[in-house]
Formats: sequence, structure tokens, C-alpha cells
Amino acid sequence: MNTEHNFNAQQNLNGSSKTGFDTSTSAPVAGNFATTKSFSTMNNLKTFALLAAMTAILLGFGSMFGRNGLMIGLFFTVAMNLGGYWFSDKIALAMSGAKEVAPADAPHLHQMVEALCARAGLPKPRVYVIPENAPNAFATGRNPKHSAVAVTQGLLQMLSREELEGVVAHELAHIKHRDILISSIAAMMAGALTHMTYMMMWFGGGDDEGGSPIGLVGMILSMILAPIAAGLIQMAISRSREYEADRLGAEICGNPRSLADALRKLEAGAQSMPMHADPATAHMYIVNPLKGVNFAKLFATHPPTAERVRRLETMAAERGANPFGATTVIR
Repeated sequence: MNTEHNFNAQQNLNGSSKTGFDTSTSAPVAGNFATTKSFSTMNNLKTFALLAAMTAILLGFGSMFGRNGLMIGLFFTVAMNLGGYWFSDKIALAMSGAKEVAPADAPHLHQMVEALCARAGLPKPRVYVIPENAPNAFATGRNPKHSAVAVTQGLLQMLSREELEGVVAHELAHIKHRDILISSIAAMMAGALTHMTYMMMWFGGGDDEGGSPIGLVGMILSMILAPIAAGLIQMAISRSREYEADRLGAEICGNPRSLADALRKLEAGAQSMPMHADPATAHMYIVNPLKGVNFAKLFATHPPTAERVRRLETMAAERGANPFGATTVIR
């Protein structure tokens, strides 16, 4: 996939940028170590809680059908717990339609990611592009060494170089805080719950005189499991994580205003052209991709964009007299 003709940042990223750091000499962002460690610990606990909740739901559902149902539920529990850890990122990327791009296909984008990773003290993630006109992005993976950043085609078309750096830095902040595993597992589990009801309705079938009892059960379960799926996501995903990723992302890219400007554009883009995104993955994106969709609020986990912009502008004003320097270790 060739994305370069859509990328506004055509200049070589090996030199200095308007964000105020030279990629050849910038020191890693130290950030607040206690805060980062606290977020990582909390996310690990939430991951265990989410897996335990899914285990209880599957076993409870299986037990409704006797011993055989319980054994089937146990099988799916083991498969989903293992799959959630090892393959949730691949499932999330597949659900979004993201395609991995090689450095030869998007050299400027890869150079930008590599430069920001050097400043964040992170290994370089895999880079994906989503064939969507709506501007958006997300990160996924089970840990910083096995991570990926995905951006939409519309993001590359709409944002300036500095704004794109802000968005990518925000996603790298999620990787640094280890938000990405629980986000990916929540997406996989919520998707599995909702698709489970679709399968029951499909197998139940129906005719002109009335549907099969299995199909009726599927319809009832869809009314029950959809809110449960949304609840699992909201339990796992704290709105404060977006504020913290904005803060650290602004430090990584070196310019809070570039991220604030990007968020304004992304919010407007989401309002005018909602993405064709699975509701189970909506929480992973930097802004809610389902703005204007009737059931979007059910899966809502994002704080108000206006408040995020306000905090970033306050941060920029406070740092105005002491901007993030090229060789400064930010704490």
C-alpha cells in the first residue's frame, strides 16, 4: 500500500522538526515514573478482572445447558483467555481492516514513528494504515515489544506534520502505559459476546409463521449481552487514561498545541463522517469513531474532546516559558 501521496509531512524526518526536538540528539522522555508504573499496575489488575468476568459469563452461559454446555463453556473460556493474550491485537487490527505498511511504502511515516519512539524510550511498533477517509488512529498489542500503531488514510490526508506527530505520540503514550493489552482484550471479548448472539439468531433461522426457539433465545440474549459487552469495555477502560495519554503524548512530541489542534480536526471529522468501525473497537481510537451513530453512547469511553483540548492548551501555556527542549529529559 502506497500512502506517501496522501502524507502531508513530506520533508525528511531525520532533521529537526517544528515540534522542538532534534531526532538525532533527543533524550528519552522520562515522564513521571510513579504515574507510569501506577497505570501499568492498574491495567494489569484490570486485565485479570476482565478475563475473570468473561470466564464467569461463559461458564454461566454454558451451565444453562447442563454438563455438556458447561464443558463447551469451559473450552471457549480457555480458548478466549489464551487467544485474548496472544492474538487480541491481530483480531483488533483485522476488525479495523488495517494493513501493515513497510518502510519502503511509507518512509516518512516510519521515520516519524521511529523518531518519536526514540524520544519515548520505546521499541518501534509495527505500522498499519486503515483504508478509511475518517481521520483516526489507535494502538494495540500485548506489550511494548509486541505492539502496533494504526492510522487511517484520512488522518494522513487531513493533518499537518506537527499534528500527526501529536497523534502518533498519543498512541505511543498508550503503549508506554501498557493500556494496549486491556484495550485489545476488551475489544475481542465484547465482539465475541455480540457475535455469539448473531450466531444463535442465524442458527435459529425463522420462517413466515414464526422463528425457531433458538432464534428467539438469540434475540433475547442480544438484548442482554450487548449491554454486558458495553459494560465490560467501560469497566476496563477509564476515561482518565485518555487525559494521561494526552499529557505524556504532548511531552513525547514536544508540543501540546499540535495534539490539541489535531484533536479538534479529528472531532470535526468524526462528526461529519463516522467510521465503519465495529462498536467493540470504538474505545481503542483516539476519538470516538462512531459519533452520530445511534448506539454510540452505549460503548462510549472517551472524555469530551473539548476538555482534552482545554487541558492541552493549559499545559502549553504553562510550558510556554520553558518549552520542551531537544535534549531535555521531561519529568
